[in-house]
Amino acid sequence: MSVLYHSLVDDAGLFPPTSLHMDEALSRHERDQRLGNPVLTQRFLCPASRLDGLRRESFVPGRIGLIVDTPELPPFDDLPVDLVEIPLPAETSVADLARKMADRLPPGVRLFVEVPARKGSGDVPEGVGLKVRCGGETAEAFPPVEHLAAFIRFCAEHDIPFKATAGLHHAIRHFDPSLGVDRHGFLNLLLAVCEAAEHRDPAPVLRTTDVGHLVRMAQSVSPETAEHARRLLVSYGSCNTSAPLEDLRTLGLIEEKA
Repeated sequence: MSVLYHSLVDDAGLFPPTSLHMDEALSRHERDQRLGNPVLTQRFLCPASRLDGLRRESFVPGRIGLIVDTPELPPFDDLPVDLVEIPLPAETSVADLARKMADRLPPGVRLFVEVPARKGSGDVPEGVGLKVRCGGETAEAFPPVEHLAAFIRFCAEHDIPFKATAGLHHAIRHFDPSLGVDRHGFLNLLLAVCEAAEHRDPAPVLRTTDVGHLVRMAQSVSPETAEHARRLLVSYGSCNTSAPLEDLRTLGLIEEKA
């Protein structure tokens, strides 16, 4: 399998629109772990407000991404947390937030700060990543192509790793009639990062809905560019862990047996 798709998808089953109950989400995650598909990171994304509920379950995921939705960061030393994702408060810089969090994170736990798609800032400390929201439950939650492209260019120019979340339900950009908005495709996003890694404008790839063109682009990505792109795009969260696999198989980008 190409490095382009390896360990691409985090398990966001607790989050909308799937919004599984904790026991359902963990059952699915346990099944995914057992099957071991290489496209999945096998990382379980859990809000900080639901850690106690996670602790009450008998199964504990092998990797946990902690999504901070509480005023303070709760203790988590007893759990296999490998990254913490936190929104950037208003009137706060990424550097200031990173300094505040520095003594609260155990060694080996990576910090990702969620910023608006249009935000570019030169104050991202080394070792800190960013997080971008690509959609949500309203049309307004979907960033315009120009904003998302600017975010990707900024990360590529400054060699800043980032994660993506929300809205990336399918591989190819498509119109959602229920919200009246174009949804970003995760393959569009991935190839846009490849474009930025090669110093090209990522906007046209983000915007296109030409399936054949995107597949041909994906098949022509060099190993070096794929590795560079995936150092930038660490992973993205999907509330449905089977949909990305089905899309990639249908497009012929991963093997049917994967």
